[in-house]
Amino acid sequence: MLMKYQLGLMALLLGLLGTVQAAPTTAPVQLQAAVNNPERVEKNRQRDVYRHPLETLSFFGLRPEMTVLELWPGGGWYTEILAPALAQKGQLFVTNFNPEGPAESYLTRSAKSLNNRLAARPQVFSKVKVAQITPPTDFNLGPANSVDLVLTFRNIHNWEMEGYQDKVYAAVYQVLKPGGIFGVEEHRAKPGLTAAPAQVAKSGYMPEDHVIKSIEAAGFKLVGKSEINSNPKDTKNYPGGVWTLPPTLSQGDQDRERYLAIGESDRMTLKFIKVNK
Repeated sequence: MLMKYQLGLMALLLGLLGTVQAAPTTAPVQLQAAVNNPERVEKNRQRDVYRHPLETLSFFGLRPEMTVLELWPGGGWYTEILAPALAQKGQLFVTNFNPEGPAESYLTRSAKSLNNRLAARPQVFSKVKVAQITPPTDFNLGPANSVDLVLTFRNIHNWEMEGYQDKVYAAVYQVLKPGGIFGVEEHRAKPGLTAAPAQVAKSGYMPEDHVIKSIEAAGFKLVGKSEINSNPKDTKNYPGGVWTLPPTLSQGDQDRERYLAIGESDRMTLKFIKVNK
């Protein structure tokens, strides 16, 4: 009863105060060391100028004693930082798919690739644990109320295109502890778009107001926004969508220098808290 009262009071105060345009908090020593870790792949380190890992993870409130879940880690860019930052006192989980699935499936190939990447560098990833899921039906991320912080980086447009974003948000709500944080980074579409979000998502960009509304509908409260990962040079009107920009550069040599000058995409960086429904 006391916990419900505290969470209800928290939600009321947050509503009265409004959304804070929060600045990054001071980074723990372990996080600074993880970003500076010489074990990081050099091509990953070169993207720090666009991805701002120290500032982003500090904004989300990462601490070395936390239990953290990274959703859809892809190539493991952030995993490479999170794993050593949490290795001594905390725990990192990452989602992955079934590596024994159909050989022709993208999910199967992706699962094998991630497993191989983790196994190849035990000095970095040996303590990382995997939460296996099977979209679009199984999104069991772990025991209820067991995780302090859930993170996702540039994944929401894919969930929206597949039509299971609400299932993901519900699963995140379940696995987070009361008062736990959901940290979101996503390519940001131009404001005021009238097309359906699922249609906009095909460009790789997502409307910020739609993302906030959808996540809050799952039981979260937006408690902070940051412009850490904004890029005003990004005009968001490219022939190959967001993948026209680096690091993908989907157009090859066509206008390559122009896209390199723009840099990586303009991104929203949002911080949500789990409150009592």
